[in-house]
Amino acid sequence: MEAVDLTKQKAAANEKSEFCEKPVYDHLKRLFDIICSLLAIIVLSPLLIITAIAITAEDFGNPFFIQERIGHNGKNFKMIKFRSMHLNAESELEPLLPRNEYRSIHFKMENDPRITKVGRLIRPVSIDELPQLFNVLMGDMSIIGPRPFIASEQEQLPDDRLFVKPGLSCYWQIANTTKMSSEEQLELDYRYIRERSFPTDIKIILKTIVVVFKGKNS
Repeated sequence: MEAVDLTKQKAAANEKSEFCEKPVYDHLKRLFDIICSLLAIIVLSPLLIITAIAITAEDFGNPFFIQERIGHNGKNFKMIKFRSMHLNAESELEPLLPRNEYRSIHFKMENDPRITKVGRLIRPVSIDELPQLFNVLMGDMSIIGPRPFIASEQEQLPDDRLFVKPGLSCYWQIANTTKMSSEEQLELDYRYIRERSFPTDIKIILKTIVVVFKGKNS
């Protein structure tokens, strides 16, 4: 996978952050995250159980994919997803890297041969992301915030992107395209950090719901 050159942006961003603290909003948002994630887990529990059973039935093993990501202020945490690929998918990534179809620092291809049949059903409607509600409940993530990357990807990006907690959804996930560059994604992350507020969060949540129901999040 061709590395994205973000050196100048990273140096400039780390030199001086323009972002301000919002302690009242942050405390209220944490309460909002706890309530929303807990309610969602309860309401969606039948779907979570059925999905876990379907994944295990097709490709026996742990139905969850747990991966270390970089969170708020550079803190490492274990992000939980439903496994949408077969068990040895990570070891088969390297030969596929030249076929990356996206212009960002993370790998994606629309017809990834590692994706299971269940995975092809749950990924477009983001069911594979639902276990991250537990990350939100535990405080590692928020409902809305910049998406968390693995260490090797975050190392290519400015540290001030980690000014807020990572989230389930963000501006670039509702932008009607997943093929934007890392530079474009970074600008939208910065936009969220500057504009973060409850009206902004509600707007992104509502647009995320529309994107999910249209099945455009694969």
